[in-house]
Amino acid sequence: MLAQLAVLGAALSYGFATIFGRRFRALPPMVTATGQVSATSLMMLPLVCLVDQPWSLPVPGWATLLSLVGLALLSTALAYVLYFKLLARVGATSTALVTLLIPPSAMLLGHLVLAEALSLRAWLGMALIALGLIALDGRLVAMVRRIFDRSFGQATSS
Repeated sequence: MLAQLAVLGAALSYGFATIFGRRFRALPPMVTATGQVSATSLMMLPLVCLVDQPWSLPVPGWATLLSLVGLALLSTALAYVLYFKLLARVGATSTALVTLLIPPSAMLLGHLVLAEALSLRAWLGMALIALGLIALDGRLVAMVRRIFDRSFGQATSS
């Protein structure tokens, strides 16, 4: 039950973040991303100290530190810069649609890189996400409508 609530909380946070993020359109994406990551780090610091007590843990090795730097630069900093750049360019609604690509990307990477097995349920879920994105995008629907209008228009004029 707790895991399902966490998923719902994450989805709700994505929705609020995208709508709230529109306020920062005028700022450069680098400034917005730096502000968000810095503020979040400061907010999490007391919780980290309380729960993990990092001073009591062994010093991590170089591989761990390099992995941490890679995650910080690529998965966090670059991702947020791209997110805020996208938010400024295409708006909140289109930016929110990008978050729908996260689960299929993770599943496909797990399948391709780690040789994880994907169930029929996972493939069907990815197909539903793809159909949802196609429907929300509207271009395919508009193209089908144009083809239908042309075909239907020609049939009535004959």
